[in-house]
Amino acid sequence: MDIKIIFRIAFWILFGGLVVMQIYFSSRVHQAGERVAANRQAIEREGWGYIIVRIIGSLALIGFLVLYAINPAWMEALSVPYPTWLRWVGVGLGCASFGLYAWAQATLGKEWSPHLQMRADHHLVITGPYARMRHPIYSAYIIFMTSIALVTANWFFIGLLVVSIVVFAFRIPKEEQMLIDSFGEEYKAYMRRTGGLFPK
Repeated sequence: MDIKIIFRIAFWILFGGLVVMQIYFSSRVHQAGERVAANRQAIEREGWGYIIVRIIGSLALIGFLVLYAINPAWMEALSVPYPTWLRWVGVGLGCASFGLYAWAQATLGKEWSPHLQMRADHHLVITGPYARMRHPIYSAYIIFMTSIALVTANWFFIGLLVVSIVVFAFRIPKEEQMLIDSFGEEYKAYMRRTGGLFPK
């Protein structure tokens, strides 16, 4: 089988795996009686600029996924000449990101939200991966996007990785301020003994 086809299959397996996990963990939060959609406070914290960027990014991703599936000839112009071994490293990183993502989501349980919003009776989770790092889900996303950029060897996904990093760079301070406002000195002490995107 052509190596290009193998990596295209690997891409769809990785991408599909992430979508399935997101649906699963979102449904668990919903079944626990918690809101998954953003509330008014979350929209105010995130700002309409962030929401618009997310919408545009999602539409661009959907459009590019369609093109990637159709694979028109001009898509070759966006390809990057990565060596085969590096693309296999991408497959490994994708699998590793699944492990970290699932571990972090399972640890958070109903406390998880895709938006900057607190739950009723929200408690600070400091077990599992959160014992060493404050944002393992964001770390898992960055690892995943790195893996996709390597597996596809495509400039679009490299650009998407860069945009993701920039978005998290703006989002994380807002999230941490929200948690400081909610938990005060407890969260500040937690910040001192943990890493952000990397374990401390």
